[in-house]
Amino acid sequence: MTKDKIKKIIPHREPFLLVDEVTFIKKGEVAKGLKKVRIDEPWFKGHFPDYPIMPGVLTVESIAQLGAICLMEGEELPILGKIERFSFKKPVFPGDTLELEVNVVWKRKNIAKIHGVARVKEEIVGEGDILAAIKKEKELRR
Repeated sequence: MTKDKIKKIIPHREPFLLVDEVTFIKKGEVAKGLKKVRIDEPWFKGHFPDYPIMPGVLTVESIAQLGAICLMEGEELPILGKIERFSFKKPVFPGDTLELEVNVVWKRKNIAKIHGVARVKEEIVGEGDILAAIKKEKELRR
C-alpha cells in the first residue's frame, strides 16, 4: 500500500505521517510496513544536531499509526490511549529503514490492544504494547 493510499485511511500528514508503505495487511489482525528515516526530517535539527537519532517516541508513533491502519473500519479512528511495557533496544539513525509490525492482541467494542515491533535490518530496535481507544471521527472534532 502506497503513501497515497495510507493518506486515504488515516488522517496523519507530513511531517507527522510516519508510515511510508504498508507491505502486508490482514485487516483487524496484523500489518507490516516501512518508515524510511531521512536526515531532512524536522526533528533532526534538534535531536541531536551533532549526532542525529530518531526520537524513540516517534518509533512508538510509527507503530501506533500502522496499528491504526490495521484497525480502521469505516468512520472509526483508533487513537493512542496508553503505552505499555515499551522498550528501546538500539537507536535509529538517518538512512535506516524501520521495519514495522503490529499484531492485534484483542479488540473489544471501543478499545484495542496491539503489540508492535520495530526493526532495522531485522534487528529489534523497539517493542511494546499500545492500547487504542476506538472513536468515531466526528467525536474528535470540536
